Amino acid sequence: MSTFRNPVGPQPATVYWRRRLIVGLGVVAVIVVILLIVFAPKGGTPAANTTTPPASSAPTGDGTGDVAACSTDQLTVEATTDRASYTAEQLPQLSATVTNSGSAPCEIGSGADVLVYTVTSGDETIWTSTDCQSDPESATTVFAAGEETKLASTEWDRTRSSTKTCDDDNPSPVTAEGASYHVTVSLDGATSEKTRQIILN
Repeated sequence: MSTFRNPVGPQPATVYWRRRLIVGLGVVAVIVVILLIVFAPKGGTPAANTTTPPASSAPTGDGTGDVAACSTDQLTVEATTDRASYTAEQLPQLSATVTNSGSAPCEIGSGADVLVYTVTSGDETIWTSTDCQSDPESATTVFAAGEETKLASTEWDRTRSSTKTCDDDNPSPVTAEGASYHVTVSLDGATSEKTRQIILN
């Protein structure tokens, strides 16, 4: 007869049956755990994100918010115009392109009170945008690091300017017919190194 049904040993048969029962229950328990892991429902509520966001690394300025003031040596200012040559009916539009060569954004005054355009011919100053200003607007611009920013343009009426002739209703036009003029710009102390040549016809 089979030893499974009739265990052989020095102890009573009930002892061996009890041991087999314990082992069998253990095997069943392991199988149940495995099935629960395999067939358990997916998903559930994700744990809350407890990661603390990094602190802002923006530079701090003195009373100007989170952006530091520009130093004149980190700004490259270039005078630009809407064209290189003008007919008799066209008025030159003067503007400035500013590049921040620093590693962080910065801000500086950019209103008409500190943005100065100058037109020259040879060694002679012909026209300056601030000569006859009345209550010029002030403004501030933030310049992104490593990027160019074009500022608002100013129109030159092709006349001479002087603080002594601001009340003149009929200012004399400058010489045209192919005459060459040069434009420079200064932004709150930062001045263009090169001039922009234009021709008036």
